[in-house]
Amino acid sequence: MLIALAVEGALGWPDRLYARIGHPVTWLGALIAGLERRWNRADLGARRRQLLGAATVGLSVAAAALPAVVLVALLPGGAWGVILTGLAAAPLVAPRSMYTHVAAVARPLMAGDLDAARGAVAMIVGRDPARLDGAGVARAALESLAENTSDGIVAPVFWGVVLGLPGIAGYKAINTLDSMIGHKSDRYRDFGLVAARLDDLANLIPARLTGGLFCAVSTRPVTAFRVMMRDARAHRSPNAGWPEAAMAGGLGVRLSGPRSYGTEISAEPWLNAAAPDPGAVDLAGGLVLYLRAMAGGALMLAGLAFVG
Repeated sequence: MLIALAVEGALGWPDRLYARIGHPVTWLGALIAGLERRWNRADLGARRRQLLGAATVGLSVAAAALPAVVLVALLPGGAWGVILTGLAAAPLVAPRSMYTHVAAVARPLMAGDLDAARGAVAMIVGRDPARLDGAGVARAALESLAENTSDGIVAPVFWGVVLGLPGIAGYKAINTLDSMIGHKSDRYRDFGLVAARLDDLANLIPARLTGGLFCAVSTRPVTAFRVMMRDARAHRSPNAGWPEAAMAGGLGVRLSGPRSYGTEISAEPWLNAAAPDPGAVDLAGGLVLYLRAMAGGALMLAGLAFVG
């Protein structure tokens, strides 16, 4: 997993390669979308859609994990096996792309170009960017940075450490399923129920690890920890509140709160409500906190490897 983080952090997934063959997550997405179109039909009852949604989860996780099992069986032992496994796992973690997407919001926001910052933040969040002021853009980007550090980096690495390459591949399938069908809308409430519950379970430990990591590397660790322990459970998600509350406390800003999705207003509670709204400087500070967390996580992995 340490090799995977280093490779993706240094190289990412090249645009030319993406243009030619896509990405492992897009392959999973195509499979999930095909199954959803075939099985999530309005003429079926709620119970039937739940069962077919569960079958979609099983097939998707198997499609990701079983090739990884075969690959591990074929790889040589020793140092070469470790290196090749790390290379195979690299596309399934995203430290470089996470930083790149949030930095693309921070740069125009720092320069005072709100329209460009809105366009960049629309690439990473689902809320209506036209209704966001500068503080709203910074808040949305920081929330995405905190939550996706858990979902996109810490969680896959965690499951890779626990279950090897099949674990990280299986987790990416679960997370992709949740992002595509694990919604509470009329269309997905039944079909995506199992996907949403399984994603909550898979992220239970990683989300809290991410929050603890943010607290540990913050310049105000005690405050960050207090905010996390006080506010994390107020979040609509059983997991996302932990890294988001830790980041809010670590940066001394408030996050979450009411937000707009198209014509709908979602009345979410504030995290670290007494603090001021974030600005461009705080978003830059969030990226620094993220880099510290990545360095701290890498040191933890190196320690585990040394002990092992």
